[in-house]
Amino acid sequence: MAFSPALALYRLGTPGLVSYANRILAKRLESGKEDPNRLNERRGIASLPRPSGRLVWFHAASVGESLSLLDLIEEMSDEDPDLEFLITTGTRTSAELLQSRMPGQSRHQFIPLDTIPFVRKFLDHWSPDLAVWTESEMWPALITQTSARKIPMVLLNARMSDQSFKRWKWLPGMAKDLLGRYSHIFAQDSRSAEKLRRLGANKKRLRVTGSLKENNTALSHDEDERAKIAAAIETRPLWLAASTHPGEETLAAEAHRNARRTAHRLLLILAPRHPDRGDEIVKMLRDDGWRVGQRSAGDQPDGVCDIYVADTLGEMGLWYRLAPFCFLGGSLTKIGGHNPFEPAVLGSAIIHGPHIDNAKEIYDRLDAAGGAKLVQDEDELATEIKRLIEPHQAAQMAHAAWEVSSSGAEASEKAKTLLFELLDNKEPA
Repeated sequence: MAFSPALALYRLGTPGLVSYANRILAKRLESGKEDPNRLNERRGIASLPRPSGRLVWFHAASVGESLSLLDLIEEMSDEDPDLEFLITTGTRTSAELLQSRMPGQSRHQFIPLDTIPFVRKFLDHWSPDLAVWTESEMWPALITQTSARKIPMVLLNARMSDQSFKRWKWLPGMAKDLLGRYSHIFAQDSRSAEKLRRLGANKKRLRVTGSLKENNTALSHDEDERAKIAAAIETRPLWLAASTHPGEETLAAEAHRNARRTAHRLLLILAPRHPDRGDEIVKMLRDDGWRVGQRSAGDQPDGVCDIYVADTLGEMGLWYRLAPFCFLGGSLTKIGGHNPFEPAVLGSAIIHGPHIDNAKEIYDRLDAAGGAKLVQDEDELATEIKRLIEPHQAAQMAHAAWEVSSSGAEASEKAKTLLFELLDNKEPA
């Protein structure tokens, strides 16, 4: 394992960062980003007892990452009903979604801030038998303290964006040290694997296995709600702008205005990535002259509604089922794109922008198969909307997307096998 002066300084300094971390928590609490009833979890103080028996700890940074783990946890639980699971995340949104979806024998906690005292409290209480990080999470205190306790660690579904790679290149010794503490790294794609290797990951411990998100089951929905909304929409053509970020709502509305010159009854369902922005988006659209319905206010997308803002949590499965095609956000602004398999498995054709570094190889496969289409701006988006209003065009594209998503990689099975081998103290093949 490489010695990193930067990492040594970080570890020496983190005990003194407790007061700073508490100030951060206070600001986050004031802005609504922390749950006031569970704030101590961010200090490493557990709000739940540790279950008896073997415990697997999964950490996921975001909603998408945490949901991608649920099928794997269910499969592991089916194979070993005595196994217990801890899932940690850092956002209130992910916690709220997980509460209703977690398999049995699972519990959620917020991840402690990355200071050694907080991390030690967390590990003292939970004492996991195996630690699994997902995607690109590399918190120095968490990783070094877990490693010091001889807890096997796996980096699963590993992804390294261009932006993260550039940051870590400034700290090559630290990156190599941290990556060297993982017993195995499963990369989503060859591009991420190459970046991880260049940062110092051991080639013998690094494999390309595909993304767990390819093995996601279809997002759930309420069928009564689907039927109710479908009845309100009647025969109107519609499209979906999904997981949009600031700036993309304006672009979507302009593309919608353009497309309505051809299809006057066209309806846009707009589902922002962060539903708490709903009021702000509705006001902006109404100020621009649109007739807007708002899901959180109890509105229905009736015959006079131009744009329906779907600002609720946990209903993306509903919107993807209703829309024959969608624009998937986070891609016309420099966010990096979102998981395209969620709409693909539910029969929704996909339009996306150029900023898709988070899952570029997956988007490339969908584009090549004709299941997704790249657009550069709102004008090209409007052109694609007008083309896909034709049902046979959208159906052909949606079928191609479904075929790519259903082919999958065997990432979940490979991960499950590896994790059980580590739990059983075997040397993985």
